[in-house]
Amino acid sequence: MSSVLRAALASLLALSPLAAHAAPCTPQWVTGWASSQMVPTGDNALPAGSLGGATLRQIIRPSIDGTGLRIRLSNAYGTAPLHIDGATLARAVKAGSAAIDPASLIALHFDGQAGVTIPAGADYLSDPVDLPLHAFDDLAVTLHYAQDPQGQTSHPGSRTTSWLLAGDHLADADLPGARAFQHWFTLSALEVARCEAPRLIVALGDSITDGHGATDDANDRWTDDFARRLQADPATRGLAIVNQGIGGNRLLHDGLGPNALSRLDRDVLVQPGVAWVVVLEGINDIGTLTREAPVDAAAHQALVDQMIGAYRQIIARAHGQGIKVVGGTVMPFMGNAYYHPDARNEADRQAVNRWIREKGHFDAVVDFDQAMRDPAQPDRLLPAYDLGDHLHPSPAGYRAMAQSIPLALFGGR
Repeated sequence: MSSVLRAALASLLALSPLAAHAAPCTPQWVTGWASSQMVPTGDNALPAGSLGGATLRQIIRPSIDGTGLRIRLSNAYGTAPLHIDGATLARAVKAGSAAIDPASLIALHFDGQAGVTIPAGADYLSDPVDLPLHAFDDLAVTLHYAQDPQGQTSHPGSRTTSWLLAGDHLADADLPGARAFQHWFTLSALEVARCEAPRLIVALGDSITDGHGATDDANDRWTDDFARRLQADPATRGLAIVNQGIGGNRLLHDGLGPNALSRLDRDVLVQPGVAWVVVLEGINDIGTLTREAPVDAAAHQALVDQMIGAYRQIIARAHGQGIKVVGGTVMPFMGNAYYHPDARNEADRQAVNRWIREKGHFDAVVDFDQAMRDPAQPDRLLPAYDLGDHLHPSPAGYRAMAQSIPLALFGGR
């Protein structure tokens, strides 16, 4: 073979897709699925002793493709070290089922060991696993608890079924007789390895982001619908989105979970690959102010000022990490029986939204209020988008929210 021919062949190989695919890369981590952790209360908590010696299987769905993964376990609200005997990962047969594909079963390890002891207040990453995965794969993570946690760490609003069965069933293909519930425990994130530079959107919010009213096991929260839009557009297919919503969440005070400012670091700023955060918080602050009794005008003004101060804090802290902040306007809730808002509450909402829409605060704005309100009664949700409580969207409403977000904010068309 002549030197010219050899040189030409070398050039063609260098440009070929096969050569490009074979080229080595340094994988980078991006959070592909996450859930905000809190202390479960009431019916959201498991009875004492439920987890000790038991197997818990939980279904999660990444929003991005990858070449490998690792899970993050959390003992954030534990008061003592938590001992996990073992963990496995497998492809789930389908959403809403505890059955897995046995051929896909992988034993997870932690520092090379089958089990792990997670200190109180800490998270712990599993060792990386080389496993090609696709966006929207249903993955089953199964944990065996060596002991009952001293202080449960949970995400109550999973909208996804989990299964609990006494004994060690880490490798079982199914869990007949298991107790089923819609909560996640101990499992806080799935991190995905990718050759491309990581780019992540974190949705920080309350029950509207968490998906109250979404269909169990159907993945139809607004973040799920938006994830499908991202993956359908070649320009945004490299973006992941994770849902860090907590039902009842407020900017300023704890409710069913920790307030937004107190969880900003854990839920947003430390997530691998985060480039944007979409903030939809505030309706519970406005509603709670007068839920039990009226307050004077000064208290209404103080609430608005403090909410704006909280937004400023989120923006400043995110910008300090090079993260862009997208503000979501607060949606209507007139007619809600729990908060029974009046004209003053509506004035507070309008004042907050005016500030959100003003240039110079957020890097961009998504006007959920405009997209979801009834044009004939702007202080109410459009009936077609209303779950029925005049506060939370229906699945159709969540789709409308997802459609209202311009892909161009994140480099799409």
